[in-house]
Amino acid sequence: MAPPLLTINDVTLGFGGKPLFLGISLAVGAGERICLVGRNGSGKSTLLKVLAGQIDTDSGERFAEAGARIAYLPQEPDLSAYSRVIDYLRDVAGADIPEYEFGRYLDALGLRADAQASSLSGGQKRRAAIAAVLAGQPDVLLLDEPTNHLDLPAIEWLENTLAQFRGGMVLISHDREFLRRLSNRTIWLDRGRLHRLNEGFAKFDEWSSALLAAEEAENARRDKLIARESIWAVQGITARRKRNQGRLRKLQALRAARREQIRRPGAMRLQQGEGRLSGRLVIEAEHICKSFGDGRPVIRDFSFRAMRGDKVGIVGPNGVGKTTLVRMLTGDLAPDSGTVRLGTNLAMAVVDQMRSAIDPGLTLIETLTGGEGDQVRIGKETRHVIGYLGDFMFSPEQARARVATLSGGERNRLLLARALATPSNLLVLDEPTNDLDMETLDLLQEFLGDYEGTLLLVSHDRDFLDRVVTSTIVLDGQGGAREYAGGYSDYRAELAAPERADKRHAARKRRPATDKETARRDKTRKPARLSYKHKRALETLPGEIAALEKKIAGLEERLADPTLYAQDREEFSRLSAALEEARQTLDAKQEQWLELEILREEIEGG
Repeated sequence: MAPPLLTINDVTLGFGGKPLFLGISLAVGAGERICLVGRNGSGKSTLLKVLAGQIDTDSGERFAEAGARIAYLPQEPDLSAYSRVIDYLRDVAGADIPEYEFGRYLDALGLRADAQASSLSGGQKRRAAIAAVLAGQPDVLLLDEPTNHLDLPAIEWLENTLAQFRGGMVLISHDREFLRRLSNRTIWLDRGRLHRLNEGFAKFDEWSSALLAAEEAENARRDKLIARESIWAVQGITARRKRNQGRLRKLQALRAARREQIRRPGAMRLQQGEGRLSGRLVIEAEHICKSFGDGRPVIRDFSFRAMRGDKVGIVGPNGVGKTTLVRMLTGDLAPDSGTVRLGTNLAMAVVDQMRSAIDPGLTLIETLTGGEGDQVRIGKETRHVIGYLGDFMFSPEQARARVATLSGGERNRLLLARALATPSNLLVLDEPTNDLDMETLDLLQEFLGDYEGTLLLVSHDRDFLDRVVTSTIVLDGQGGAREYAGGYSDYRAELAAPERADKRHAARKRRPATDKETARRDKTRKPARLSYKHKRALETLPGEIAALEKKIAGLEERLADPTLYAQDREEFSRLSAALEEARQTLDAKQEQWLELEILREEIEGG
């Protein structure tokens, strides 16, 4: 087994009070994709900074393999000291990195090298930071919330890029789908201790629930009192997960009903009398269109109907018009053509991306009640404010504390609690999952699962969409919009179905039909000798591989010209695409040669 690239051993760290870590150790080796999970405030980001060498510990040691390049992506990238994006990239990644490497990542992330750093939005700063850490060709990647404020195309590009990374990686993220697809190890930071699972995040819920149940049983056997936050952790998380299983079953039934509505447009209208329809209809849009000053269509000929209880997700790249569509559907913005009709007696609550500020001088109770009484109304029931705050992971002591004492994540939870306590039957959530940890996302999912009104949800969180919405509206950036039944995964599956059918059809055309027995024998039988085609491939592939390697070296040499990107961006893009295609072809040729060599050895050795 190869030695670890980065190690911390017996590390303890505290900030003037209770230690954040208690003698923890962690090693990161090549090929390990570790997801680091834990509640907000548990110290995940601090631990990542310790691994990056940015924080000195009270005790313990940190060791990095000699020559290992370690790249750290902070949660809030700071470009204030740089004039242009390229200046930041050169400083972070290294001046020895070829210009084309920077350009390759910047093009994929939609950034310009000469863009002014001061003009970048938060999401663009994160994209620049991602380009910087990847272009440096590191041995170890330390990533703190890399998907925050990225749209779905950027998240999926980053996911695919990291899947090809062969170094060591430690990843903090609230995006469950991102963690499931990338991680092969899980580290849970809980109350100053590290728990290790030698599997990816997909097994985390089951594993962590088992650990908490074992802890609860052990404490009960020893007849010890459990601290209040531990009681909440064991009882709250476990109970919530059990309840969410029931909600998922309910969601599947709602999706099936929504699928029938989408397949049979107008059927609901025919089955309902006008009086009943006015009570159940929430939004009806017919052939709506919207363009802005440049004449580019944002929404083109879109029709949609939402009934009471529908939960609709809206997805698409940044800037394609998701918020514009929401504003039209809720009557806040008139379409250029077409009509939007709203149902009667609507009470709408909105949580926008910016989220209105809260007074730091107020207590949490005053923030929710307006300083009047100790009750809040949630849907049809009245709740005591302490109990309601407990749902959002605030202790009774915190409930009486000032907002100013809260961490950033805790403030996000309080903002969400206040918004969701607003009486409504139409709830509009625009990017509600930004900066929320997974446990808060579980709470939000629980609330939305019980919500009896209609939901419009704009989000880039694929797992959250899959667990909440009954249908998904997808905007393509060219003015097109289409509704699909189910969540984001259902949309992608429906999108891929025709492609899979085409591939099966093409395979049937290429291969002559055989009976089942012949097909089974052909699949399992080892040939007695190499075919002429195989022999010919073994003779020609080394030359083809050598030619591709030479071509790649030539393209890299041309792209290494530091003036090319600035002087001829089209030529740079063409050469970059050719380089990527040549690398993929080389990989395929090398894999083909290796398979044939293995086959030849088996035949000759048999």
